[in-house]
Amino acid sequence: MSDQKEPKVIIVGSGPAGYTAGIYLGRANIPNLLFEGEQPGGQLTITTEVENYPAFPDGIDGPELMMKFRAQAERFGTEIKGETVTSIDMSSRPFKVTTNAGEYSVPSVIIASGSTARWLGLPGEEDFFGKGLSACATCDGFFFRDQEIAVVGGGDTALEEAIYLTNFATKVTLVHRRDELRGSKIMQDRALAHPKIEMAWNSTIDKYVPDENGNLVAVTLLDTVNGEKRDLAVSGCFIAIGHTPNTQFLGGQLTMDENGYLITNADRTSTNVEGIFACGDVQDHFYRQAITSAGTGCMAAMESERWLGENGL
Repeated sequence: MSDQKEPKVIIVGSGPAGYTAGIYLGRANIPNLLFEGEQPGGQLTITTEVENYPAFPDGIDGPELMMKFRAQAERFGTEIKGETVTSIDMSSRPFKVTTNAGEYSVPSVIIASGSTARWLGLPGEEDFFGKGLSACATCDGFFFRDQEIAVVGGGDTALEEAIYLTNFATKVTLVHRRDELRGSKIMQDRALAHPKIEMAWNSTIDKYVPDENGNLVAVTLLDTVNGEKRDLAVSGCFIAIGHTPNTQFLGGQLTMDENGYLITNADRTSTNVEGIFACGDVQDHFYRQAITSAGTGCMAAMESERWLGENGL
């Protein structure tokens, strides 16, 4: 495609939102260029099995699902480059998009850069991805039916995930580094009153304990008051200390909320800068699902197409 036409839209990010935007733009015959970024395929590439994406009744590996997304976008003409966008100059038109390998000019941009789960940063943590360690209860809770698990955190996200996981687990231990929770009172009351939830106050995770196959079988808890350690037998551990939206490269040019998520217009993906659209986890801190990200990717592509047409571009 790049040998024939200059892109009308640049897509920043390669998760379900970005690839879906490419599919829709390609089918609309809008030349588009997608930059994969530092994590091609997004967060699903560290998920071993996806069972809640429609059309895959037997489930599908996360990386395989994203390869199918990618292939479909390429089929309809999306040009994909393994570059990372480092900045976008929105002060003049066309917009100037700078990557780690060059500069590009384009009338419209779709931001689909996603968000990054905050992990504990323990040595070897990544070895447990898909082997008992997760940052999404809705995605992975089903795999821990009738098992004992832990949730790390003390805010509303952790409380919500702990309560949700009681639908599957026999016991949920909520690990919090302090002796009181930070979440809203109503969520605290619900969690503390739940018969399946047990608190591990004044505790942090010191290390993950694997079995001979590398699967999680326990976490070692460190008491923040007396320094004592103890093993907590669990087959799953959910880190619920928040996500960081990948918006640093935007330099504050787009309107964001207090946590850095992009704010789009009501029921739309348009931002405060005309011609710039945002979709997926970079503007969604509530659902954070592959299916909803793909949906907003479709929306962004359709809105971008219409905006280009209305402006004679």
